[in-house]
Amino acid sequence: MRGVLLSGGTGSRLRPITHTGPKQLVPVANKPVIEYAIEDLKAAGVTEIGVVLGHKGREEIQELLGDGSKYGVDITYIVQGNPLGLAHAVGCAREFVDDSDFVVYLGDNMLRHGVSDLIESFQSDEYGAGIALQEVSNPEAFGVADVDDQGTVKRLVEKPDDPPSNLALIGMYVFSPAVFDVIEDLEPSWRGELEITDAIQSLLENGYEIDSHVVTGWWKDTGKPEDILEANRLVLEDAERSLRGTVEDGAEIRGKVQLAKSATIESGAVVRGPVSIADDVTIEDGSYVGPYTSIGENTRIAGPHIENTVIVGESEVTTNGRIIDSLIGRAAQVESAEGMLPEGRRMVVGENSQLHL
Repeated sequence: MRGVLLSGGTGSRLRPITHTGPKQLVPVANKPVIEYAIEDLKAAGVTEIGVVLGHKGREEIQELLGDGSKYGVDITYIVQGNPLGLAHAVGCAREFVDDSDFVVYLGDNMLRHGVSDLIESFQSDEYGAGIALQEVSNPEAFGVADVDDQGTVKRLVEKPDDPPSNLALIGMYVFSPAVFDVIEDLEPSWRGELEITDAIQSLLENGYEIDSHVVTGWWKDTGKPEDILEANRLVLEDAERSLRGTVEDGAEIRGKVQLAKSATIESGAVVRGPVSIADDVTIEDGSYVGPYTSIGENTRIAGPHIENTVIVGESEVTTNGRIIDSLIGRAAQVESAEGMLPEGRRMVVGENSQLHL
């Protein structure tokens, strides 16, 4: 089975972070989101992966992933161009997939237990597609499946006003090659896109059965800043304590802290996990780095109180105030204005920004 990793899209909901880079490269616990997808596919035995690229961020994604050898997979790049919908993106992979079954993974999604169970339950001689589902509290915001007691899908509806269930499609699918003929006959939805939900519904109407797998454990679509922070919390909760860097006498370390080899926590600094600190980071005297925070490489932290925050990297944070629930882009500078002592700040700061609080 081959894998198709969808990595297009504009990332509009993550602006200003995505003004200068693709959403799939935003880090969660100091690892780009797309790398979690690659690892999940490999863990499921999928090592031939086609990465579908849009116009934005194409070079950055290719530079990070390369030919896939550093992940133990073989990557082929497929250019979608304009984002005309998920079904269009899948259709672009027809030549890569050839006549094999394939799994589709949205490159900005994260799934705690991966896609192995979804793949194992799919049999091409029995199903035209398999879909991952999860119970949600707002099914009207998703594509929704109406499923019988045996787990077979009866119908699919995209963002229904009156949802037939609370089982939402979460962006992981398995398909037989039959889906490509269906995609060729699709008409654009009211959004002007070729919808993957419509493609699967067409398979149903053409007599194919659709398998379903209800996901246990967490799933996150990391399309918005609050989703990045939530995913960061979830990953850090499972992290192991690892102090490979320098912890000076007088520094206070508590809980699950991951400290990279070339990182330093100076005397007088306090770090309380779960926290991830990347290479070439310095946490200076008087700084407090609190739970659920990730600090990217080449960053200086001097004096702030930080909690539940992702700092992408190459930044300086020298404010003497509190930063909470924030996403700070690469190469940002955050400092205090003279005479000011800000209380808790919630921010989304774009790349190369300078901020005086």
